[in-house]
Parts: sequence; structure tokens; C-alpha cells
Amino acid sequence: MEAIVLSVATFFSTLFGGLFAVRFKHKLHLIMGFTAGVLLGVVSFDIFPEIIDQINVNHFKSIEVMVALVVGFLLFHILEKFIAIHHSHEGHYAEHKHPHVGVFSAIALAGHSFMDGVGIGLGFQVNPAVGLVVAIAVISHDFTDGMNTISLMLNSNNTTKKSKIFLIVDALAPVLGALSTLFYKFSPHFLVLYLGFFAGFLLYIGASDILPEAHSKQSSGKLIALTVLGAGFVFLVTRFT
Repeated sequence: MEAIVLSVATFFSTLFGGLFAVRFKHKLHLIMGFTAGVLLGVVSFDIFPEIIDQINVNHFKSIEVMVALVVGFLLFHILEKFIAIHHSHEGHYAEHKHPHVGVFSAIALAGHSFMDGVGIGLGFQVNPAVGLVVAIAVISHDFTDGMNTISLMLNSNNTTKKSKIFLIVDALAPVLGALSTLFYKFSPHFLVLYLGFFAGFLLYIGASDILPEAHSKQSSGKLIALTVLGAGFVFLVTRFT
């Protein structure tokens, strides 16, 4: 039940992220800097320690978890680059903006958000502490998903009304993902592999996607401090949980 409650928080995080994108476009790089630190902290201070504990208790092979981590990192990298290649071709025709490109991108984000909700549910299947911190990571990340949904839709010449409809779809997706995990259970071996995969996924998003985007506008001491603050925030949360 905790997973469902926290997944509802992702709904509001995504929704506010989309509305925030419309209201404060000039401050988004600071939010992204903090979010990147949060994701790094989740991987370092929660997921990795939990993986180590599970390996020691259940005598799993550590190499399997590391393979899962690399797969998670590279899979998201490959998917993102395929999308980027498509967008680069669209760039040759910059005078033509296709609304359906924004719609497809928004649907892809909604699918990713659904898996975010699944991640929260699976985290709670490991234990409540893992579920809580994974939820914090997802809530932080889904704020940027909301911003991205609005940006992609509007950039492709979709109307504001239509963009908000897809924002709501994206906001509902993690709630549905968390609900789906109430109907099945996984073995400890699968869960530890999933944690490795999820860690690779978060590392890629934080280090290769969100953080470079934050610094693409400007690099400053304030931005760096917010990234450190994000990681420190998760460190404190994990210590108290």
C-alpha cells in the first residue's frame, strides 16, 4: 500500500513539472542539477548497499548484478540515441514541425513513467527502505518527465490543451505501474538483478542526460552546489531510514 501512496506523489510531481516548465523556463537548469545529485545519491547510498546485502545473504553472483547494471545503462543509451538520430533527421527540415513527433515522444515518456511506478512497487518488494528511496528518486525524476512532456509537445506545434492532456497521461502512468505490482511477486534473485538494472538506468539518466542538460545553459558554483546538495539529501534520508 505504501507503494501506491508514494506513486500518487509521482502524479503530482509530473503534473507540477509540466506546469513548472511553462512558468519558469529560465530556471530549469537549477532543478535538473539538483535532480542529478538525487539520482547519484540513490544509486550510491541505497541501491548499491542493498545489492551488496542481498548478494551476501543469498550468495548471489556479483557479476550477474553488474551485467544487469551495464545492460540498464546501455539499453537506455541505445534507445535515446535512436530517438536522437530520428530528431536529427527532422532537423534537416526545421521549418516543418510535426505534431505527431511530439505525441510519439510523449507516449514514450508515459511508458517510461509506467516503469517508474513498477520500480517503486518492486522496491517495496525488496524492503520498505529501498522502496522509499527509489520512490524519492522517481518523484524527483518524474518532475523532469513532466517538463519534458510539455516541452516536446509544444516544440512539435501541438496545442497547449493537447499538451496538458498528455501531461495527465504521463502523470497517471506511474500510479498504474505501482498498482500492477500488487498482482505479482518476484524471487529475491530477480529483484537483485532488477536493482542492478535500475541502478544502471538511473546512472545514465543522471550523468548522461539530466546533468549535461543542466550545464548546457550555464555552469556555475550554484549549480554544482545543488548537485552536491541532491546527493547529500539522499545520504541523509538513507541514514535515517
